[in-house]
Amino acid sequence: MKQFLSFVQKEFYHIFRDVRSMLILLAMPIIQIILFGFAITTEVRNVQVAVLDFSKDISTQQIIHRLQESEYFTVSEISHPDEIDRIFKKGQANLVLVFGNHFHDNLLHTGEASLQMIADASEPNQASTLVNYATSILGLYRQELMREYQMPFQIRPEVRMLYNPQMKSAYYFVPGVMGLILMLICAMMTSIAIVREKETGTMEVLLASPIRPLYIILAKMVPYFTLSIVNLITILLLAVFVLKVPIAGNLVLLALLSLLFIIVALSLGLLISNIVDTQVAAILVSGMGLMMPTMILSGMVFPIESMPPVLQGLSTVLPARWYIAAVKKLMVQGVDGVFVIKEFVLLAFMAAVLLAVSLRKFKIRLQ
Repeated sequence: MKQFLSFVQKEFYHIFRDVRSMLILLAMPIIQIILFGFAITTEVRNVQVAVLDFSKDISTQQIIHRLQESEYFTVSEISHPDEIDRIFKKGQANLVLVFGNHFHDNLLHTGEASLQMIADASEPNQASTLVNYATSILGLYRQELMREYQMPFQIRPEVRMLYNPQMKSAYYFVPGVMGLILMLICAMMTSIAIVREKETGTMEVLLASPIRPLYIILAKMVPYFTLSIVNLITILLLAVFVLKVPIAGNLVLLALLSLLFIIVALSLGLLISNIVDTQVAAILVSGMGLMMPTMILSGMVFPIESMPPVLQGLSTVLPARWYIAAVKKLMVQGVDGVFVIKEFVLLAFMAAVLLAVSLRKFKIRLQ
């Protein structure tokens, strides 16, 4: 029994001395419960809503005030119908309410009035939820009027779904799945590239050669970059011809964006390969370490606006967030290149930083 306890004690010592194991055992559950507890929600909060009010009477102002008081909406006003398409494409609104002329007078004189609700249906579930929330606020206001005037009123919302009038879920999930697949496959492929050389003992040969470290890193990327292009073509063909998701925007811009994102993912995989010492560790870090944040914090499944500010800030460092947002704009909304400049610049910056750090972490001497 004493020998058995000695072996148990030895295993505890091994675990406590391994910082990575301790992080996986103790820190990972904490991180998971926080992410799943705060980020995963079916509620929609702090959604950008724009109002175009041609009437500007007491009824429309009271409805706008109730929208502003709601925890679900962040309300802004626009002054011209031409702004509607622009704010949708720039991501400045998910829902637009348009009040026609004489809204209050129509309510009092005819007993009914109408308004238009225009929703961005590239995320169909969120669009339906927003319309339901806004409709419920209108219903509460109608009940208040009925109690005040002791007569029936009707407020009829005319709903228009932009970009995805059929409300197909594939329009929403395909860009997210593209980001997830390219991130995981590219990062996992390159994460074992350098560490495999260490384990097989061929790193000495590479270091003894006259080739510079930068060329070694780039040489590791090129084959996987080529294979990733094949994956990208396959994904796009399946999306268009099998899932019936059209490419509404510029195909060349979409291809350039995807190639830039592939470079980011490959660079991230090379950084992981430079940091870890075994292929198993590389696969765990690139697989498990990237899958959960990409699925939860990138906007792939859950709206970022509904997350706490801390998680929203954390999501800004995820390349998949910007890639998925840009793919939605290009594939579903069909925007021009000017509306995705921000995403292009951020991904290019991330690629440059990751390549520079990978080169810095590349060890030219074996220990």
